[in-house]
Amino acid sequence: MPTFGAAAVVISEGDVLLIKRRDCEAWALPGGNVEAGETVAETAIREVKEETGIAIELTRLVGIYASPRWLSGGNHTVVFASRPLSQRMTPQPEEVIESGYFCANQLPDPFVWWHRRWIGDALDGVCGTVCLQDRIWPWEADVNRRDLRRIFVESGLSPQEFFQKYLTRAGAERERVQV
Repeated sequence: MPTFGAAAVVISEGDVLLIKRRDCEAWALPGGNVEAGETVAETAIREVKEETGIAIELTRLVGIYASPRWLSGGNHTVVFASRPLSQRMTPQPEEVIESGYFCANQLPDPFVWWHRRWIGDALDGVCGTVCLQDRIWPWEADVNRRDLRRIFVESGLSPQEFFQKYLTRAGAERERVQV
């Protein structure tokens, strides 16, 4: 079954708010899955607040980014441009190692590669795009998040090593704007 999420590109004085995720020890935009009874806009606002402590205002729909071969059934993320309404960061320790603002031309490593497109599109003023991002899921389609946790533990790798070894491969199309 496909997952459906939302993310926000929070822009302050030309810099972009990022989080270093605890699960893979990589830098990314704040965001997550839509919960029952919630709109994608509400999800983006909630996820930024939960993960960083920053309240935001959405300013524009950037687009929908689809990875139909990711996880079990694909992943589709609605991305918004936004601006901060507060400045005090309080990263959520269960999910976030650290957070901060970064220049889009100097993103920290390791970085979730498919988020680069989201940031670039937000900063370029893109509105309403639909983009295929061909990310490769390296296991059978029925491997879920619980299975993934078991595979990770059995691998003996650090979260960052596991992420870089298994979860960063791009397919042949890599990225293609559809609309």
